[in-house]
Formats: sequence, structure tokens, C-alpha cells
Amino acid sequence: MTSKGPEEEHPSVTLFRQYLRIRTVQPKPDYGAAVAFFEERARQLGLGCQKVEVAPGYVVTVLTWPGTNPALSSILLNSHTDVVPVFKEHWSHDPFEAFKDSEGIANPTDAFTVFYSERSPWWVRVTSTGRPGHGSLFIEDTAAEKLHKVVSSILAFREKEWQRLQSNPHLKEGAVTSVNLTKLEGGVAYNVVPATMSASFDFRVAPDVDFKAFEEQLQSWCQAAGEGVTLEFAQKWMHPQVTPTDDSNPWWAAFSRVCKDMNLSLEPEIMPAATDSRFIRAVGVPALGFSPLNRTPVLLHDHDERLHEAVFLRGVDIYTRLLPALASVPALPSES
Repeated sequence: MTSKGPEEEHPSVTLFRQYLRIRTVQPKPDYGAAVAFFEERARQLGLGCQKVEVAPGYVVTVLTWPGTNPALSSILLNSHTDVVPVFKEHWSHDPFEAFKDSEGIANPTDAFTVFYSERSPWWVRVTSTGRPGHGSLFIEDTAAEKLHKVVSSILAFREKEWQRLQSNPHLKEGAVTSVNLTKLEGGVAYNVVPATMSASFDFRVAPDVDFKAFEEQLQSWCQAAGEGVTLEFAQKWMHPQVTPTDDSNPWWAAFSRVCKDMNLSLEPEIMPAATDSRFIRAVGVPALGFSPLNRTPVLLHDHDERLHEAVFLRGVDIYTRLLPALASVPALPSES
């Protein structure tokens, strides 16, 4: 993040720098320090603060505003820096039954990306068994030969999806299914043909794919490779959902109206990766993946991930406009 001298720095930027110094990355995140940071900030502002463990190793912090606040009662923060509005009890909605505004991705153009759905992660391990033997012999029916057939079939599918994406300028990455070979395992020595080999793949399945048919396709590639080839799932998300991006969804109407009033150009897309929003959508809660970061390169998890000060401060301003608008959405008849 670029900035002016310390004497001219905006207080929000100073606070953000302090938070960034806390190590919240894997493999040894210091979530305790992150929670303490929010607790101390709440104390300074005279806000109520409650720490809630919603799952093992997953802690959220709830900052509560006094009841005189005209719009927002509280903010729920987690280690992934999601921002979830938590509304006053006498308001029309419980946010965990109504709406979640979750993490998004930067956009290098003047527009802002908003995600209304996401691809489903399937982590697949293909295991092949075959005849072992000495490395100097032409052994038939080896694990490697059969595994090679499956790898070739999957990578051919990958190329087909890549070409489909490249040939259609209207398609975004989240609209096609991606796959990458991420692990190869097997063997104990250079001169020993292994009896077992395996390959692991990271599939990200587009929400419009027929999941049953796609799994059958994976199984058929294994069967075609020969006997002794099986697959197992380390992760298999089966509940793709799409949040409506029209006026039938009052949350989208409120969200897009604020963006229009602020002259923000929106690009609705399918999230190519996976976020916590998939769990929220799966229980019937509309979710939008949004980070108010435009004119910023997409460098998430990169070594040089950065954010310009002006973009950060504008994002703060955008949230101060969005959250009250979302909190003011009236109850639907079915929720009364």
C-alpha cells in the first residue's frame, strides 16, 4: 500500500497497517492476536465486543454499536476479513437468514467485480495398481501405463475447457470447469516398477454442470484405463447455488442501487475459486461476493499482494453506504 508521510496518513490507513502486521496466514495463524486487535478497537470506541467460536479453529468477532446508531447495530468479522452486517433485533431481518456480503476479488479496470455464484471444488485422487517388477524389463499392465491414460483423458478435457473459454469473449473463467494436476505419487526406487501410483487433481466445477453426469465421466475414464484404477474424493461440493441478480432479489436491488448512486460500474460473475459463501447459499441465504477493489491487479495470495491507499479509502466509503442500505431492506411476506 502506498501512502503519504506518517504525519499525513489517514487514520483508517494507520489502523489497517496495524492489523496487517498480525500474522493471520497459514500454517500458524495468530487468530488470538487478530481477535485482541478488534477487542481493543471496540474498547477504544466504546463498543460492545463478543468472541464466538462457530467451528473448531474458526472464530468470529462481533462489534456492537450502541442502540442509537441509525443504521447498523453490529459488524461480524472473521479471519478471512469477511464483513457481515448484524442488524438490530427489532429490525426486519436476521442476517443469517437473509443476506451475506462475502469476500470478492480485485478488478484491474475501473469496474468492480461482484460474484453471485461460484464453482464447486472437487479434489480427486486417482489410484492405479498394476504389475511390479525390475526397472530393466518391459513389464506389461503397469500402474504407470494405466494412470497415464487417465491423466491424458483429464488433461484433454482441461484443454477443451480452456479453448472454450478462449474462443468466447463473453465467457469468464468461473463459467467453465477448470482442472489442474497437483500431485503425483508412487515408486520407491529408480529401478523398481511400482505396484501403485496415484495422481491428484483440483477440479473447479461450473455451477451449470450436471454433477451426476460429470462424475460418471470421471469413472468412465478410470474404467477405460484398465482394471485396478479407482478414484476417491478428498473434497466434493455438491450444492451449487446462484444468487439472483435482478429485482426479484431485494438484496441485489439495494446493493445495485447504491452502486448506481455512487457511479460504480459492476461486473457480475461466477467466482472461479471457493469461498464461505457456498455454505451460506446452500442453506438458502442469498450471498454476494464483493470486495470494493477496482484499479487493482489480481494478486490474491501472491508474494507482492498490494493495495493503493486511495482504493482502500474509497472501499471504506463504499461500505459505509452499502451496509445501511442493506440493513434497511424490508421483510419479505414469507419472512413476516
